[in-house]
Amino acid sequence: MRQPPPAETSARTDENPIASVRTALSSLLIGKPAHFAGLTVFPLSSDLRSSVRYLLLEEGLHSGLVSVREVRKEGSVPNLAVENRSDSDVLIVDGEELVGAKQNRIANLTLLVPAERTTIIPVSCVEAGRWSYSRPDFTVTERVQYSRGRATRLHSVQASMRASGTRRSDQGAVWDALGDKAARMDVDSPTEAMSAIYERHGATLDDYVEKLSLESGRIGAIFVTGPRHLGMDLFDRHETFAAFFPKLVRSYAIDAMERPPARDRAAKLRRARAFVDRLREGAFDVHPAVALGHDVGIVARGAIAGALAHQETALHLTAFSEPTRATEDHPGAYASHRQRRASLRRRRGRE
Repeated sequence: MRQPPPAETSARTDENPIASVRTALSSLLIGKPAHFAGLTVFPLSSDLRSSVRYLLLEEGLHSGLVSVREVRKEGSVPNLAVENRSDSDVLIVDGEELVGAKQNRIANLTLLVPAERTTIIPVSCVEAGRWSYSRPDFTVTERVQYSRGRATRLHSVQASMRASGTRRSDQGAVWDALGDKAARMDVDSPTEAMSAIYERHGATLDDYVEKLSLESGRIGAIFVTGPRHLGMDLFDRHETFAAFFPKLVRSYAIDAMERPPARDRAAKLRRARAFVDRLREGAFDVHPAVALGHDVGIVARGAIAGALAHQETALHLTAFSEPTRATEDHPGAYASHRQRRASLRRRRGRE
């Protein structure tokens, strides 16, 4: 496993990751939305250009130069080993599903795995009822975790990062939410696999992908699935976004299907603009990444975000409106925006 370099060393190769993320957000142009059955998609474009070279995980696996396996024969739920035998770094995207080995997992955040190294990555299980080998290694699918699950997991992973420097999710909460979602969507899986939800509704999800195609050259999108639920995925180049767009549509569509609106109308442009504005005005913090680059977190009014920055480029940013509100009776829920922002600023002041 390659250890992340200390902050003062990595700063020379990635001088200001927060500035990289701010620049990416400030450069965005929001286009005319597409809408279908409760899901509105606002395309994003930018005049920024990325020079960072990498393979996508799917490309690496198909080439045979990358493999993902359990960290040891008996397995470890929150970790997997990625062996990158290629001469290119490999991008693994937040929520990307890995199927096989002892149980299916999802990536806890976006990572850039270095070339010619084996790296241990943090993951969450999305198949609670299996702990036996279906194959020796993992492959990827046409899915990422459903969007509201991604939002709550992002919160727990960032809390872990800020408290202890780890990137662990609240695994019990992931399983509980997945079980509840399967029940609401009338899905019964003997291994409690997230994949069963997508397979059960595959034909409808394919309709969303067909109806919500975007023009080429886009680098991201804002997705709206209800009056209070927004998400954004932003990449450094249009080729990466094009590869992930169908997967992301399915991720948001599976939530739109669960709660169909009383009146099916496209979201207004001002909602998308306000969402980006809140992110720009948020409080930022930065931590050396598990592999290459830096993890940048954003605490904003009514929103959270996480990004991976490397070589002065925001490779991927994912953001969500807050899925819950904090109460003293629910310690796993969000703290208020003011509480989290003040805590973040106090922490940065001690560094």
